[in-house]
Amino acid sequence: MSQQVEDAPQASPNPKSSFGLDIHGLDPSRPVHWNLSPVQLYEEALRRDEGRLAHMGGFAAVTAPHTGRSPNDKFIVREPTSEKTVDWGKVNVPMSPEHYAALRADVVNHLNGRELFVRDARAGEDPKAGVNVRVVTPNAWHSLFAYNMFLRPTADELRGVRPDFTVLHAPSLQADPARHGTRSATFVVVNFAEREVVIGGTNYAGEIKKSIFSVMNHILPEQDILPMHCSANVGEGGDVALFFGLSGTGKTTLSADPERGLIGDDEHGWGPDGIFNFEGGCYAKVINLSPDAEPEIFKATQMFGTILENVILSEPDREIQFGNGDITENTRASYPIHYIPNAVLPGRGGHPENVIFLTADAFGVLPPIARLSPDQAMYHFLSGYTAKVAGTERGVTEPKAAFSACFGAPFLPRHPAEYAEMLGRMLKEHGSRVWLVNTGWSGGGYGVGSRMKIAHTRAMIRAALRGDLDTVATQEDPIFGLHVPTEVPGVPGNVLTPRSTWADGDAYDEAARKLAGMFRENFEKYAERASDRVGKAGPAA
Repeated sequence: MSQQVEDAPQASPNPKSSFGLDIHGLDPSRPVHWNLSPVQLYEEALRRDEGRLAHMGGFAAVTAPHTGRSPNDKFIVREPTSEKTVDWGKVNVPMSPEHYAALRADVVNHLNGRELFVRDARAGEDPKAGVNVRVVTPNAWHSLFAYNMFLRPTADELRGVRPDFTVLHAPSLQADPARHGTRSATFVVVNFAEREVVIGGTNYAGEIKKSIFSVMNHILPEQDILPMHCSANVGEGGDVALFFGLSGTGKTTLSADPERGLIGDDEHGWGPDGIFNFEGGCYAKVINLSPDAEPEIFKATQMFGTILENVILSEPDREIQFGNGDITENTRASYPIHYIPNAVLPGRGGHPENVIFLTADAFGVLPPIARLSPDQAMYHFLSGYTAKVAGTERGVTEPKAAFSACFGAPFLPRHPAEYAEMLGRMLKEHGSRVWLVNTGWSGGGYGVGSRMKIAHTRAMIRAALRGDLDTVATQEDPIFGLHVPTEVPGVPGNVLTPRSTWADGDAYDEAARKLAGMFRENFEKYAERASDRVGKAGPAA
């Protein structure tokens, strides 16, 4: 439980911005901790019983009942600044300025009664395109999360920082739907006019970082910069690769390649000068994490300063039980990016030579790697396909297709076609090669076939990045129209052709046609905005 304000220690002498809390309407006389170091935040979090120390020094916190994002509780304030630019609908649900004003007043009142932790940071490694971010929270461990995940200004820089966007974080405050216009007691609300985010009713830390990602997705296109939900790495020769993919497709795992430098694992911008990381940390999914398959990430989980979210610890030694999903399958580790030995600092790179779309196809019908034409790249970017497997959600008894535009629909304030059009232009301008890589099932769908071997996936990706596949012959998939290499060094030939891995070829054809129909049905929502060429680049009827 949190201590009362009267019992709290005096504010620390850490670097403090000359722009105080009064600019947010908060009471500056309350006990406030400015920009504490990780060790100080550990001390405060343990004093306040916010979590526990794990074996090897990580900080373990439990966020139940919210162990993931709450997409149905996300809103954007509808006012003149956002009216014409936001793609209003199921993803971007409007909130009235009046409801926001009532909610914000209650958030401020709630925070004024508590000991506060302020973190001044930055989102965006591009010095011209980044934004200063301030996170105000009553929890020390959430301030540590902000420290890990955003870029960390120097002490001298902190003193002059004026926030461009502020997150007012009140995790224990419950909204009143009748008073605040929310759907439940949980809320994540972005106000572009006031340059603020208010969050409450959930302890899940990912809401903090993803709210600012949504902000970047709204403001950067106006600067001719494409915001992207992707990881990025770079080879010794400076060749940059981007990895797009939804949760569970291997985006973080495959980009953390010891043979290449890691630029970032989740959020990037692509502008006139190349690509740049939005963040200063990684937020890796760690369920079933393997020290053999993912050694860099595994090592990071064993380090002081890493936050372990919703993991199970053994007793009494408190070692991390990576295979235990009793709290959630969405276990996470948050750590500064420099905990990865080959991290590239600052997180910037040139224009990408290769772009990889990752999908975990639980139907087992997509090829493990295929070269996409520019029109196919646009089609699959707008589709953003992966599949959920049986057992991951209540009522899911067989593989379920999941389509998320631009591989990040929940974070796109603008229409997906705007981002897709920007991607198509950037690919054309810089001649980037695009690949579709299936990290899902082979030899049958989920429950029949087996998951693609990560060693084979790494071999295919490395071959593509080295240029080894540029001169390899391809064969066209008869249903999806994809151009599949006939050989890849280190990968058995039969693996490359999905139908040949199935015991029953007719069953494969049926499953493939079923998935192709799902693609076509999903793409209908983009038919008016996409060109005929892009629409025809998908699976044949």
